[in-house]
Amino acid sequence: MKQSYKKNKKRFVMLIGLLFLMISVMTVNDSALSSRLLPVLPDHLLVFPNDYGAHPDFRLEWWYITGWLETDDKKKFGFQVTFFRYATDLNFGNPSRFAAKDVVIAHLALSDPAVGRLMHREKTAREGFDLAYSKQGNTGVKLDDWFLVREENGTYQVDMRSEDFGLQLSLRPTQKPMLQGDQGFSRKGPKPEQASYYYSEPHLSTTGTVFKNHQSFSVDGVAWLDHEWSTAYLDSDADGWDWIGANLDDGSALMMFQIRGKKGDRIWAYAALREVSGEMRFFTANEIEFTPIRMWESPHTEAVYPVSMRIRTGEIEWQLIPLMDDQELDSRQSTGAVYWEGAVTLIKDNRSVGQGYLELTGYVRPLTL
Repeated sequence: MKQSYKKNKKRFVMLIGLLFLMISVMTVNDSALSSRLLPVLPDHLLVFPNDYGAHPDFRLEWWYITGWLETDDKKKFGFQVTFFRYATDLNFGNPSRFAAKDVVIAHLALSDPAVGRLMHREKTAREGFDLAYSKQGNTGVKLDDWFLVREENGTYQVDMRSEDFGLQLSLRPTQKPMLQGDQGFSRKGPKPEQASYYYSEPHLSTTGTVFKNHQSFSVDGVAWLDHEWSTAYLDSDADGWDWIGANLDDGSALMMFQIRGKKGDRIWAYAALREVSGEMRFFTANEIEFTPIRMWESPHTEAVYPVSMRIRTGEIEWQLIPLMDDQELDSRQSTGAVYWEGAVTLIKDNRSVGQGYLELTGYVRPLTL
């Protein structure tokens, strides 16, 4: 019994030593990696179709699609599909195909009021061997049998299925990309390096199939795509953000966010409304407000989220009504974050004027990227 205890103790000490060694190696390599990764700079023009693809010279990147779907009998779903690419702190100069230089993470989520809670799955893998990749030159990301690809005509194809639910969707652009910030240079904080390159594709005409509990449902709807890449993103004093992207019924598109500070302050805010004509209207920080109307406490994490809000852009006020309350996504097995991300209806002057997705991060613990 004592010998078994000593062996286990010895193994434990060895594991702790190995862990500290790995941490020290990662810390050293982080400095080397940062020197080879590119910063996000103003006055850089996005070039398409090349910028639809991956940007391996930046640390973090994601392709994010959300939307509302409807069946033939008017049953409504919300959905979220996200692929992340993250440059690791190891193996950049290693020529081996086994070296983990980039990690691909994928999230799949479905909001179904009939279920009453968010259905979600996540996967993580290192890039390589054609099992996980993020291609340059055009959107093409894959993780096992999950993929998002952009065809030459601009249409996106998504196929992501798990044992109990899944999506197979075709998303066709109806508008040109919406460049956020200053022609795609999107500030995220007071320091110049706290920024990303960021464009959106609102009003994607969407058709396809929802799979749930061994049944399939033909659906159509409207979706929103975001593509962002950066090397330095959040201020160290940031707690998290509130973000919304909305397809409005008249063909216009709204994107706004605020980054909350750990002291209860606001570090940054941004909002843009693109009219049907294509004209962009930007709002100053003083013209942007997120005001909670109703809170919801998660039975899973005990986090409290403002799931219903009143938002303001200049003289325009909107109210956000969630499709359902329980749209909390626990991705601690992949990105390490827990956040609320859900389908919402936009109300203005007491009538529905659009649909979108609200994202609330940092309500469980401060968000780190």
